[in-house]
Amino acid sequence: MRVVLSAALLLALAPATAWSQQATPPADAPAAEADNPDAEESASSKVPLDEIRRYVAVYNAVKQAYVDPVDDKQLMQSAIRGLLLDLDPHSTYFDKEDAEAFDEQATGAYDGIGVELLQQKDNTLKVISPIDETPAARAGIRAGDTIIAIDGKPIATIEAMEPLRGKPGTKVTLTLVRDGRDKPFDITVTRETIRVASVRSRMLEAGYGYVRIATFQADTGNDFHKQVEALKAKSGGKLRGLVLDLRSNPGGLLTSAVQVADDLLDKGVIVTTRGRIAISDAKFEATPGDALGGAPVVVLVDAGSASASEVLAGALRDNHRARVIGSRTFGKGSVQTVLPLDNGDSVKLTTARYYTPSGRSIQASGIVPDVVLTPVRDPDADVPASLADYSEATLPGHLHGDDEGAEGYSAGDVLPGDGPIASALAELKNPGSVAKAEQARAKPKAAAKPTAKTGTTPPAKPEAPAKPLDAKPALPADVPAEKKTDPL
Repeated sequence: MRVVLSAALLLALAPATAWSQQATPPADAPAAEADNPDAEESASSKVPLDEIRRYVAVYNAVKQAYVDPVDDKQLMQSAIRGLLLDLDPHSTYFDKEDAEAFDEQATGAYDGIGVELLQQKDNTLKVISPIDETPAARAGIRAGDTIIAIDGKPIATIEAMEPLRGKPGTKVTLTLVRDGRDKPFDITVTRETIRVASVRSRMLEAGYGYVRIATFQADTGNDFHKQVEALKAKSGGKLRGLVLDLRSNPGGLLTSAVQVADDLLDKGVIVTTRGRIAISDAKFEATPGDALGGAPVVVLVDAGSASASEVLAGALRDNHRARVIGSRTFGKGSVQTVLPLDNGDSVKLTTARYYTPSGRSIQASGIVPDVVLTPVRDPDADVPASLADYSEATLPGHLHGDDEGAEGYSAGDVLPGDGPIASALAELKNPGSVAKAEQARAKPKAAAKPTAKTGTTPPAKPEAPAKPLDAKPALPADVPAEKKTDPL
């Protein structure tokens, strides 16, 4: 989730900036602090002078003695990047161009190849998911792939994502590492202007609709409502059920996910967020009105479902509005705040965790579906046999989760193709049928092989919910929120 910095949060962060502009604190500072009821809070916002002196000493040493001259701006930007580098995988510094590119994700239009990426500490790029109907998806790039070189050049700088953008019609060659492949291999992709249609829909059969949300953009909430109304019109004004497909949806704007949840809920909490400062605490609740009139919903997720898509799945399940089937989700349960700087650069800083209506944080644990689907592997197909390292919990420096390390934890699978949709429809029409079918296949005497592309395993044992949150003041409903990765 991304929250655009509010005036209140700017003020909350201002004391640190003010101290940084002073060589030494005022002479009367200790006496003033003694009479100040907020002295403890003020002290926590001061910059430690000994550490600043140490930084200046290193800075001067680099300026004077490094083998090649170093530009002041370049050195300072490197220092700021380093300040954020070891916090967590989602806090980062954007120069002006990167900040503008990051903001493009909310509009769904940019020049590139159409892939969601996360830069790792070794500077390689982990593919969170290719975006539907983009050059990356058509070229065969898969969730879980790792990009180790671009146009034959090893990735060695923090700006490694930038070469993926470029003029439409130009080509870029990516060197990928894929689980199940012995050696790295190349894929050439032609850049396009990416206009992502975040919501698509169709009828699965009479009375049963299907809506696919690929990412959460500014118009996703409105588009979802229009698509649902169109499906209802095709069914004589009412649907008998809906499959909501969030597979490999990497997230996006929180408010759009909240809008979709509100469209399907008549009441109840949708999501809450909690951080160290009061402005980070928010509570979103549903308003009266269910667009489906209570018709059943099945939500389809997998290991590529992250951030805002996990918020939506958790909200619908915790409010007993939908059953969730698929595979354990990615587990990104943190909120990032974008802090614009006066030179056009920005800082994206993790400021809060989000919680499902039951009070559970899914950080580094994800959402375990009610019915777990496992892909049936074709030994001749170019599909990874395992994505055990594909989750928030395995990212270096990730925030610790409340349920992290729980017994029996394993990362989920990416579930491509139409097989999971067929399973979701079967579950929608007959709740519990998919799990029962898998249990029957799992018996020792059952020798027949499943014919569907995707089978299922029994539902995972429900985890005990965390202690419910205290009620928090709600933020304005138009506060946007974060997309966990950069679209390229």
